Amino acid sequence: MDLALISMPWAIFNRPSIQLGCLKAYLGQELQTCRVTCFYPFLDIAAAIGFDNYRLIAETPWAAEALYCGLLFPKMQKAAGTVFSRTLKRIVTTDYPRLLEILRLQHDQWLEQQDFSQCSLIGFSVCFSQLPASLYAARDIRKKWPGIPIVFGGSTCTPAMGRSLLKIFPEIDFIITGEGERALKELVLHCTSQEPLSCPEIISHHEKTGNIQAAGCGEIVNLDDLPLPDYSDYFQHIRQKNLGFFPVLPVEFSRGCWWNKCTFCNLNLQWHGYRFKHCQQMTAEINELAQKYQCLDFTFTDNALPVKESTLFFEAMAGDSRDIRFFAEIRTLKSRSVYTRYCKGGLNSVQIGIEALSDSLLGRMCKGTTVMDNVAAMKFSQEAGMTLDGNLILEFPGSTAAEVEQTLAALDKVFPFHPLSAAAFFLGHGSPVSCSPEKYGITTITQHPTNKKLYPPEILANLDMLIKSYRGDRTLQTRLWQPVRKKIAVWQEFHARRKNPSVPALSFRDGGSFLLIRQELPDLPTLHHRLKGLSRKIYLACEEPITKKELLEIFTQVTKEQLNTFLAGLEQKNIIFCSGDSCLALAIQSP
Repeated sequence: MDLALISMPWAIFNRPSIQLGCLKAYLGQELQTCRVTCFYPFLDIAAAIGFDNYRLIAETPWAAEALYCGLLFPKMQKAAGTVFSRTLKRIVTTDYPRLLEILRLQHDQWLEQQDFSQCSLIGFSVCFSQLPASLYAARDIRKKWPGIPIVFGGSTCTPAMGRSLLKIFPEIDFIITGEGERALKELVLHCTSQEPLSCPEIISHHEKTGNIQAAGCGEIVNLDDLPLPDYSDYFQHIRQKNLGFFPVLPVEFSRGCWWNKCTFCNLNLQWHGYRFKHCQQMTAEINELAQKYQCLDFTFTDNALPVKESTLFFEAMAGDSRDIRFFAEIRTLKSRSVYTRYCKGGLNSVQIGIEALSDSLLGRMCKGTTVMDNVAAMKFSQEAGMTLDGNLILEFPGSTAAEVEQTLAALDKVFPFHPLSAAAFFLGHGSPVSCSPEKYGITTITQHPTNKKLYPPEILANLDMLIKSYRGDRTLQTRLWQPVRKKIAVWQEFHARRKNPSVPALSFRDGGSFLLIRQELPDLPTLHHRLKGLSRKIYLACEEPITKKELLEIFTQVTKEQLNTFLAGLEQKNIIFCSGDSCLALAIQSP
């Protein structure tokens, strides 16, 4: 039996699809008679429009969706073109109409080269920004091979979204709404031998009545049992087309999120609980993948790494002589030394869920962190040698003017560190905010206005989209957060214009009995501070978060009033951060 699995634009071009790689390996292990071929049309698109153009578009979700919506719904091309131009503020060397021509031509050429006539099933992995492209391809595949069933799966295919897709797009026969391995195996057996469906993660049209029925295969409990992802088709495509880049290999340490409480998040709708691999298994996978595909760069696809096992893993990798490098999304770590150990183990790029710089706002987001945790994470990651990416969520429903002021004050303190990105709050389907909107002052949930420019109204009215809009205090929030948005822009420009970014913008050199602190500021001369004797000792005692009570216990010769006066002076200079009773020195020792 033959099975085709397809990953459409706008998947990141220099990574094979971990979804396709895992599914191919699993089916190859479980169904020896099943021949799975993975297709990566996005590679040809990237080569045709240029890798830089592709990357810019893929990093701008609305612009990415606007392109294939223009092809899928011709009457929406004009409106979709305005979305493309408005959201893609960075320069793309090809305009919207020409890009549509290239995408159409590449699609037709790719389809002409395929022969799916022997396939028992064709599957699409549908994740971020891949829905319009997948619908466009599925429609044409159905026209050319009308008898072959088509299945959609992936993070976009929640139960509600899946049901709405089945109602509107007849070219889709099945939706897999959760973890894919066992469900796809059952679906393959159903399509080849007519075995009945019993898996609730598979949604289909009932053959006779046309009603949609939900048929749980159950999730894989022990992730250590999963085979190594199979990326052979991706690398074969690269070799055949002689594409000139070194791929980054996606790997997964865990599925789900061990925290899973953030009120804005809807990234774990497809998972039930949290599962992870053990250190030995992860190490073995990295070793085998690096050797098999001759790659040294890896990206963890986890929403949150398992703390204990990942610590053991990076400690083990620190003893490896190869220059293997990792990217991962992590939660803030409590210990300065852990950042250093992770970096020594190859974790040189991280995305940390900062999200807010106001304690009360972090509380309503249920982040389980404090502003001090976030500021420390920004300092410690840079100190360890990591590149940190993170977001500040602006315009969270119910945010107060006081929380905006707290954010602005904290931004003054973190200016020396790698800047965060401003991310306007969006209402995600299935998130705690969307499930209890009244708690956040939301009166009505509506379709996102951008989707109204991409999808015909008769279709959008029946689609349960993952990104929605709402009525409540949106206008107020937009106005409140404007100063923060402007300050982040200044922060980003300051770091973009720094002449020597390898040197921390706020650094110190230790002279034994004194400290020399160097402080770069935007549009101002560089400042220099000298701390001598006891002042030096107190500042160094604050290299990790420490309470004022603990400082007074260490430095018994200092009174509470003297300590508060000293710390207030350092705070005014923005070289220390104090929150409540805790303090953190912000300067990083010069390399």
